[in-house]
Amino acid sequence: MNTDRRQFLKACGLLGLGAAVNGVLPVVSEAARIGKEYSVHQTRLMMGTIVTITALHPSKQLGEEAVGRAFEEIKRLEAVFSRFDASTPVSVLNKDGKVSGIPAELAEVMDRSKRFGSLTDNTFDVTVQPVVDLFRAKQNLNGALDLSREEFEHALSLVGQQDLKLSGRSIRLDREGMGITLDGIAKGYIVDKASAVLAAHGAVNHMINAGGDIRTMGEKDKATPWTIAIEDPAKNGNYPTVISMNTGAVATSGGYEVFYDKKHMYSHLVSPVSGKSPNNVASVSVTAPTVMEADALATAVSIMQTRKGLQFINSLPGREALIIARTGEQFATPRWA
Repeated sequence: MNTDRRQFLKACGLLGLGAAVNGVLPVVSEAARIGKEYSVHQTRLMMGTIVTITALHPSKQLGEEAVGRAFEEIKRLEAVFSRFDASTPVSVLNKDGKVSGIPAELAEVMDRSKRFGSLTDNTFDVTVQPVVDLFRAKQNLNGALDLSREEFEHALSLVGQQDLKLSGRSIRLDREGMGITLDGIAKGYIVDKASAVLAAHGAVNHMINAGGDIRTMGEKDKATPWTIAIEDPAKNGNYPTVISMNTGAVATSGGYEVFYDKKHMYSHLVSPVSGKSPNNVASVSVTAPTVMEADALATAVSIMQTRKGLQFINSLPGREALIIARTGEQFATPRWA
């Protein structure tokens, strides 16, 4: 995503899962013949970010249909997970403290959220929403936060996944004022589901890029893997690294996208323990079998200290990470890229 487009989205309050209104930017679509197949390429504004799907198919018409069905799946699931639409289950939960009869997809993501919380020693915690909401509400025109210690401590006291209870198709928050945000996991889950739709419709070779949450399957063309450039958090036009993948996923998390103060001390990434945003890490990229997992792990490692984050990813077979510090220094697991 280029800087001008990101600034436009940020100014409109459109960064974040489900915050965007489809149609703000025009749909960009094209198809080209590559050997015996057609490469169908389409870009839309969804989930508060730019989503691009590139898919290969022997038939141009069927390839376009496959891509269209994948975008339909994204739209359907966006309506399940968004916290900006008052009618979604997540919004109802945040308002009432409980919700029942939730869709199976939300139940699955909530269960995985709890599991990732346990795996990361609760560094990944979807109940940080009260602190994020406080940061957003306390911004002033001078680029600072009008934030009292009492307000901050109260918001932090509402964080803790131990008070998030799941029971079948029901969710309950045990303390009044609690809330959840699934921005660190739901987008990845949606991309994985869109990828499955493409494969089911014959577009086995494809790539989806949803604002840095990337899923690849198969090949870009004959015997050529997909090439992915990791974004430079400093926005200097450089790419810290370029990786190649056949079937896999990579997600990048970083506080550089959304800040609530001029000094860039408070972002949408929040430690569930301290309530503070990481000030030493610019971005974290993680490769994993699914985008949902890469998304959650990148979010968790962003909160951890660099050495601990690398050690944590090293303990997980088949997962790799690249950490870019605010200084520009890079740290990676041994098998990154």
